[in-house]
Order: sequence, then C-alpha cells, then structure tokens
Amino acid sequence: MPDCRLYIDEVGNSDLGASENENHRYLSLTGVIIRHEYVSDTVHPLLEGLKTKHFTSHPDDPIILHRKELVNKKYPFSSLRDKENEMQFNEDLLTLLEKIEYKVITVVIDKLEHKQRYSRWLFDPYHYCLAVMLERFVRYLELNALIGDVLAESRGGKEDRRLKDSFQRLVQQGTEYVSRDVFMATLSSGQLKVKPKQFNISGLQIADIIAHPSYKCTLHRRQKKSLPDNFGGKIAQLLEKSKYHRSPSGVIDGWGRKWLP
Repeated sequence: MPDCRLYIDEVGNSDLGASENENHRYLSLTGVIIRHEYVSDTVHPLLEGLKTKHFTSHPDDPIILHRKELVNKKYPFSSLRDKENEMQFNEDLLTLLEKIEYKVITVVIDKLEHKQRYSRWLFDPYHYCLAVMLERFVRYLELNALIGDVLAESRGGKEDRRLKDSFQRLVQQGTEYVSRDVFMATLSSGQLKVKPKQFNISGLQIADIIAHPSYKCTLHRRQKKSLPDNFGGKIAQLLEKSKYHRSPSGVIDGWGRKWLP
C-alpha cells in the first residue's frame, strides 16, 4: 500500500484550437498530496461531518461536494441560497481546509502562448501539465522517503484511456528532468487510477474544491495582480500560507506552482 496519494483535478480543457478564446486559453491541473491512512482516519470523517451538518442526505446516496454545484447552489446545495447558511458553510469549509494536512501542486499552461511559441513543436497540453506535475510529485516522494500513487476523476472511456496511456508512458520513459528509475522507485504502480465522482472519494472532492481557486491564484500572481476578494481568494490565501509544496528554503513558485508557456 502506498504511503500517500496524489489526487488530480483540472480546470479548463486541452484543446489548443480553443486557446484564442480568453475563456478557454488556460489549462490548469491541481494535485493534492495526502497520506493514505490519514484520509481514512481524519479527512473522510471530517468531510462527511461537514456534509451532515449542512445538508440532508442518505448513506445510500451520499452527497458529493462539487465546486460548480456549490457555487450555483443547485440541489442538494439549495440551502446555500440562504445567505446566513452560505456564510456558515464557507466558514466551516475554510476551517476544514486549514485544519487537515495536505500539500498542493498546481500547473498552469497558457495554450495560446504555447501554440505561438512552439508552432512546429507542440506538446499535448494535458500531457505536458501532467508530466510537470508528476516530476514534482516524485521528487516530493523522493525527498520524504515515501511511496505514492495517483488518482484522477474519471472523465469517460476514451478520455480515461488517453490519461492512462499518458501516465504509463511518463513512468516507463521518464522525462527530460526526472529519470525512469526515479519514477519506478517512488511510485507503487505504473498505472493511473481513475474513479468516478459518485464514489465519494474525499481526496478528489478536496482537489475539486481548491483547483479553481489555485488556478486563479497562479494566474493572478503571474499577472502581478492581487488575489480576488471573494471566497475563492480566501482559499488561495490559505494555500499560499501553508499548503503549497515548497522548496527546502520555502519557495513556492517552481515547486507548488508552475507556469508553462
């Protein structure tokens, strides 16, 4: 059994053809590293307690926290339409995100800049981001003498196959900066695990909640802007304060956050 797991969520899409549309210009992958036993002993009970406190559900049909549905206050999150309920839930969620132990790696690619700069040499954006994220994950494992594996949310037949093939290729071949030997020594499996949202996987739900705020944080810092003054901005402040993976000297950029042209 691995010591820890990297849970991956994405914001945006990998279509280079859509990059000239500002709403589809960027692809971001966020990975959340959590100790395996800590998920079952601490993270899952706390997350289920949060759901039970604020929403009505049945064990046969568990509530799955999904940022987009939370923001839009759709069923089963319609109670958030009440401003007081929303404020209390946001406060409790922020407390949980601060309390639990995890590390975050976010990789963002500017697809338009990538297409313009490398017109004859283009990476698949998702594969490129995944490679850069896995380099940082296995170096984290190596630095802390840990073994890990990787789990992403299922996106359907062809997409899942594509992700698994990309992952397997990275592990078997290594990258320009991390050798195959390091991948093989630090990962418990050469196979990417994918599971659907309805499996109620706590790590994937944490990744889903923080992926968009982390993407916005990375984009704003790149553009030398202040963080947004909203709930997502508060999550971003928390990530910067204590959750991003850092270098031994405390540097975030290049370690917990990586911008790709």
